[in-house]
Amino acid sequence: MNASFEELVHSPTPVLVDFWATWCAPCVAMMPLLDELKAEMGDRVRIVKIDVDKNLDLAVRMKVLGVPMFVLYKNGRELWREAGSLPKATLRQAIEAAEKAA
Repeated sequence: MNASFEELVHSPTPVLVDFWATWCAPCVAMMPLLDELKAEMGDRVRIVKIDVDKNLDLAVRMKVLGVPMFVLYKNGRELWREAGSLPKATLRQAIEAAEKAA
């Protein structure tokens, strides 16, 4: 990753971080859903996928205890966090709430 994690999440646009792993079946199953969500929401959200095996220090620092783990940031602040396979509607609601947040 070129930008530091802090730079990445310090954005006025909501940033959805997907902590995932190649060996995690639910993580892999979420990928097409995240692609659909990005296609539907466009520039309203930035979706960042972070492989926990390649970024173990960051995963530990962010208290990622299981994957997939979704964490939503805006302006560097964590606004929402949820683990497991989630419906697209749940992710969309979190992003829309983040858009309204100061």
